[in-house]
Amino acid sequence: MTALPAALTLIPPTHPLVGRVSPPGSKSITNRALLLAALADGTSRLTGALKSKDTVLMAAALRQMGVSIEEPDATSFVVTGTGKLTAPDGPLFLGNAGTATRFLTAAVATVDGTVIVDGDAHMRLRPIAPLVTALRSLGIDAAAETGCPPITIHGKGSFGRGRVEIDSGLSSQYVSALLMAAPMGEGPIEVALTGSDIGARGYVDLTLAAMRAFGAKVEQVDAGTWRVQPTGYSAADFVIEPDASAATYLWGAAALTGGDIDLGVASDAFTQPDALAQAVIAQFPNLPAVIDGSQMQDAVPTIAVLAAFNTTPVRFVGIANLRVKECDRISALSTELNRIRSGLAREEGDDLVVNSDPTLAGQTLPARIETYADHRIAMSFALAGLRIGGITILDPSCVGKTYPDYWDMLAGLGVGMVGE
Repeated sequence: MTALPAALTLIPPTHPLVGRVSPPGSKSITNRALLLAALADGTSRLTGALKSKDTVLMAAALRQMGVSIEEPDATSFVVTGTGKLTAPDGPLFLGNAGTATRFLTAAVATVDGTVIVDGDAHMRLRPIAPLVTALRSLGIDAAAETGCPPITIHGKGSFGRGRVEIDSGLSSQYVSALLMAAPMGEGPIEVALTGSDIGARGYVDLTLAAMRAFGAKVEQVDAGTWRVQPTGYSAADFVIEPDASAATYLWGAAALTGGDIDLGVASDAFTQPDALAQAVIAQFPNLPAVIDGSQMQDAVPTIAVLAAFNTTPVRFVGIANLRVKECDRISALSTELNRIRSGLAREEGDDLVVNSDPTLAGQTLPARIETYADHRIAMSFALAGLRIGGITILDPSCVGKTYPDYWDMLAGLGVGMVGE
């Protein structure tokens, strides 16, 4: 669907969803690879990449800082850098792209000059203060007046040296941002967690793997400390794996309809933490009574919608970080599930409890789902429309943030939709 309407109503299919679907490339890995290739000296070829709103914004910001980025086809970037970023001629606008905003906030400290990192109204509500505080501890002149974007960084052409501590409780992206910038230091840099709590450690592992692919030397000192050598980065050819977060919708659609969707990649072949969701989804309609979402945060909306059809109630724990994503996803999930049927979900502190009701399947329960400009709310609640009649997704175009072809994918599997 090239031009999406303001709302889409799904028509529940009368058959199991069966077919072959290739998920888009990983957003998380694409944005890491774009940044590392931009910091490298030479030409890097990134294949299997995601072309979506978030990655387009990242590429545009890097181009503003003197990086050449060509796009020879729909899933490739050819990135040529000089080993350093240059001061842009204006603020870097990153919409509501959390990865791009956090990663660049650290990386632009290596620029010799002033850089402003900014986003849209949603991004201006997402916290960045812990990262700014960490940058200051390295002697970097960084400020975020509200504790959220915009951030102003007065760079001196280097990332400094020494030890930097970071509270990663709100987001593992702070850790990844510091790690990726650290090879651009004047000397070795130690990145240390101030506590054992880290939003999603698997994403830090993704970061380290990508850094090493571009020539970084990183030593893990202990469970919460990494020592990074000032090597800079070398150009490399890099293959980006399919997006595990996107795969959760396909696994969920197959589970809900009794279908079989071949992704072309085994779940255990993913290195992204959201792939852990497959083993949970495979238990539907007998999901565990308690699900810890701390290490598969972006999969929680998918599983929460599945939980509405489960045989028994499900409590989601370890998900406090979902309150500072593109929207407050805990509140959004509870509100929209209750829009389908009152009492279907509730918030208890930072836990989400879904009061499952398998008899929902086959009913017609007209509900206009608010998506809060959040792609994951839109895509996950579309799954409810596979079993319940009358589910309407508002602002369906917000899926362009990470999965522009999402609605075409569902249509290709035989799901009917009516626009308005």
